[in-house]
Amino acid sequence: FPSHDSPADKVVLRSTAQKGDLICVSGDLGGAYIGLLFLEREKKIYLESPQVQPDLENESYVIGRLLKPRARKDIQEFLDDSGIVPTSMMDISDGLSSELLHICSKSGVGCLIYEEKLPIAEASKNAAYKFQIDPTACALSGGEDYELLFTIRQEDYEKITLNEQISVIGYVTEAEKGATLLTKGGNSYPITAQGWNAFKP
Repeated sequence: FPSHDSPADKVVLRSTAQKGDLICVSGDLGGAYIGLLFLEREKKIYLESPQVQPDLENESYVIGRLLKPRARKDIQEFLDDSGIVPTSMMDISDGLSSELLHICSKSGVGCLIYEEKLPIAEASKNAAYKFQIDPTACALSGGEDYELLFTIRQEDYEKITLNEQISVIGYVTEAEKGATLLTKGGNSYPITAQGWNAFKP
């Protein structure tokens, strides 16, 4: 299992995700990406006007997600203690959508993800709206949160619900169906490595 000292060390423990498996993530997603946007904005302001003090206090959550990510050893311990053996697992370092495609490719499967199930902190949502960007896009495309993406068998669902830090966001499908996001409005879009293309012309 990768330590946080080497975040680039993404490791797929098992590439045996099977149709019907549940897709899970730890924690919440997108915060670090939005934190990076704020830091880049403040840097630009500073370079243009060095006398202006940075205004980061109201965005301590997303900036903390970027600067102080934590390895989710607690999730690994919970899975071990609960007797749950994931059928695949990865760090989310390149963004959820990219890692989903990686697992689908390695395992020869597809997936269906529900937008409404994506765990996004309220502070991250509010911060995203300030930039007039979609929190879902941040959750799918923004890496650096270093949460975990993993798949489990359906029979382990009851055990998973005991941990509030784990969200079930979808399930594994046959490869022919590809990787799909079902939006809150009931529309389906293919998941790409960049997230999803609902807002692209």
